[in-house]
Amino acid sequence: MSSAPSSPRSGNELAATRTREVLRRLELDVTRRLDGLLQGDYRGLVPGLGSEPGETRAYTAGDDVRRMDWNVTARTNSPHIRDSIADRELETTVVVDLAPSLDFGTSQHTKADLAIAAVAAVGLLTDRGGNRLGAIINDGARLREIRPGSGRRHLMAILHRLATTEPQRGDESLGEALHRLAGPGHRGGLAVVVSDLLVSGWADSLRSVTLRHETLVIEVVDPRELELPRVGLIELADRRTGRVVEVDTRKRSVRERYAEAGRQRLAEHARAVRAARAEHLVLRTDRDWVLDLAKFVDRRRRRRTIATVVS
Repeated sequence: MSSAPSSPRSGNELAATRTREVLRRLELDVTRRLDGLLQGDYRGLVPGLGSEPGETRAYTAGDDVRRMDWNVTARTNSPHIRDSIADRELETTVVVDLAPSLDFGTSQHTKADLAIAAVAAVGLLTDRGGNRLGAIINDGARLREIRPGSGRRHLMAILHRLATTEPQRGDESLGEALHRLAGPGHRGGLAVVVSDLLVSGWADSLRSVTLRHETLVIEVVDPRELELPRVGLIELADRRTGRVVEVDTRKRSVRERYAEAGRQRLAEHARAVRAARAEHLVLRTDRDWVLDLAKFVDRRRRRRTIATVVS
């Protein structure tokens, strides 16, 4: 006796199931593979703003000059800054750029998949002790905002929204999303910007964000944006504008110019992020993103340890 066929699940149900599976795998990656490295204070990821003055230590390259302790600097004739004691409750806002250019990937996953994984990691790493997570999502045509909340269910709701967001061609940009985050409606805390940065006009807005928030920029990159294989005549499409151009990859000069343009673009992005006094992490679709995240955190902890010993 054959059973009756089950009714197909709706797209939302499938997306919800996929999101739960993704979160479960990410949680295993974060808790098992990074166990011991990312445990403890959330300042292991990016220091949160604090309201209470802490200890004074010697200034090191990359420190925020806004925390300069001028009295100690004058007495010692050497630049010093004053660390702040992080508040117990951290409010994190992720700005996620899911415009059409992120719907692209030639390796293990798309850039959009990697962006969602990065948000999941941030949510898991800050999910403790009353910390809250909010999101501003740009799909290319409009901005959607999820107010800060706490707990695993809230994180799942954010991931579900990201997984079900369809990229659109429109006038909204990363700069507009950053401008909203820099406004008075958002409490100072930790800002995490997830984007491929393949638009102009975001640098000034990023500087405005760092005036009120400790900021981490996570740039997602696909290897085919940095180099072309020798595969003959191909068409390349700009996912944001729809413009299509033909490229002859048989020409070595074409491949070299393409690779050089990719290197320059990444270097320009890095300079702009540094100029805004934000942290910068590059994740690639063809690399182990968990390992790259671990290396990033380890570098920050080593730098802070050295600064503490020196002071």
